[in-house]
Amino acid sequence: MHARVLEFPSAPGAAREAAVLSKAVVRAAEQLELPQNRLAKLLGLSTATASRLAAGTWMLPREGKAWELAAAFVRIYRGLSAITGGDAVAMRAWLHSRNAALGAQPAEMILGAEGLIHVLHYLDAARGRN
Repeated sequence: MHARVLEFPSAPGAAREAAVLSKAVVRAAEQLELPQNRLAKLLGLSTATASRLAAGTWMLPREGKAWELAAAFVRIYRGLSAITGGDAVAMRAWLHSRNAALGAQPAEMILGAEGLIHVLHYLDAARGRN
């Protein structure tokens, strides 16, 4: 039996991934008009850390919970973009308006992990119907 060799991502590759997700989550928040203090709450970060994230002087750590939450938020952004054909106005309107099916405003729901995942699943299902 052959021993299996585990490969770990190189530091430059991991740093590149962190830079990509960090920039993507900031851009998604900006385009959806989600203020930095709300992005901080969504990611479980302090407002000071979210400010450094937005400035590009701090990146999301790959192994942290903030990474998973950021990835889910970017998936929400991509799902909204697919459903609206990339119409930023429609994306913002959907996020910041009460949604009868969800029973709340998605922008408020995503501030907690459970709500974030619920909105993500809702959008995934909606995309499957289109």
